[in-house]
Amino acid sequence: MKKIIVLMTMIIIFMETFSDSIPMIPILPAIKNEEIDEIPTVPALPQEDLVEVAGIRPLEQNTTVMMNLKLDVVVPLEIISDVDIYGMVIDNQKLEIPFDVELNKVPDKKDYYSIKFSETEIDIDNDGQIDTKIYTPKFINTRIVEDNILYVDGAKISKEGTHTKKVYMTIEVKE
Repeated sequence: MKKIIVLMTMIIIFMETFSDSIPMIPILPAIKNEEIDEIPTVPALPQEDLVEVAGIRPLEQNTTVMMNLKLDVVVPLEIISDVDIYGMVIDNQKLEIPFDVELNKVPDKKDYYSIKFSETEIDIDNDGQIDTKIYTPKFINTRIVEDNILYVDGAKISKEGTHTKKVYMTIEVKE
């Protein structure tokens, strides 16, 4: 803001100092009312009616266009099921809990898609030992993916109580 004020002050001082050497711009004469009437106006719209006797204007050209449209809509492969797994482990018990994952459609390519989990080896009780593992088939070729197993080793769980863990699933393509 200070820079603008200083700049404006400098311009005013410059103009007052050198105003004798700068030519003045002539002032334009005012336009008289008589001259305003001479300015051309917008032409009026035509008054004659262009409608034919039957009430329909004749078409200059009529064309019928027939089109055939084909679309390729690609629906991505998605996991549409949430999987909630509940299990009770007593002492050193080992559990194998099978679970299914449902997809929105059958994969269009065989041995191309696979399910990836955010974690496959989990420390469910946060004691530093891996006690839970998730096993899944290498590729998915059906709409409902079976043979997924959650393996829990009770001998490695050191803390009693209820333990929860959220694991995210995504679909990955073969590279």
